[in-house]
Amino acid sequence: MSAPQYVPTSPITQVRSYTSPPRRPESWTKDRVSEIPARQPLEDRLGVTGPDPGYALTLAARYKGKLMLQGTGDALESEVLRGAAEVAMKRAALVGRAPILADFTVALSVWGFLDSHPDAELVALRRQMFEGVHHIAAHYPHLRDLADSVPVEILSLSPAMVSQRHNTSWRSCLSESVFAAH
Repeated sequence: MSAPQYVPTSPITQVRSYTSPPRRPESWTKDRVSEIPARQPLEDRLGVTGPDPGYALTLAARYKGKLMLQGTGDALESEVLRGAAEVAMKRAALVGRAPILADFTVALSVWGFLDSHPDAELVALRRQMFEGVHHIAAHYPHLRDLADSVPVEILSLSPAMVSQRHNTSWRSCLSESVFAAH
């Protein structure tokens, strides 16, 4: 084992150094049982997987107490943060990275949770869309619908552009299927 330079050593002591193995072992392959043999499957309700998606739940805690909720007619804070985490995870996965705070800002801006005076129709819509999503096991399809309700074109915009677009026309930030279903 090597020692720092300030540690005295005897000049006659043989010092070991690292050496590589004489040959390189076989190349690594995906042969474990849990490995996906090819690319991520693209089927209905599977979403887009990115690295470290669970970090979005850690980022959600930064928005506790900062949302502009409209009283009892609006979604609960826990529902909003869980639903926004799903949208943030989708935005991050689309570019192949872990979620960051900007992903959350976009997710919350689309639904007007950072707007102090959201449209009454939007408040009613988000109440329906976010209701119960914090119960993940029972509402996974609902979470997928929520993530899919924000078009990829919107998710690719910067937080400032999404906020500006929301202020101009909040309907343009959501998929047409949201309005057809509700």
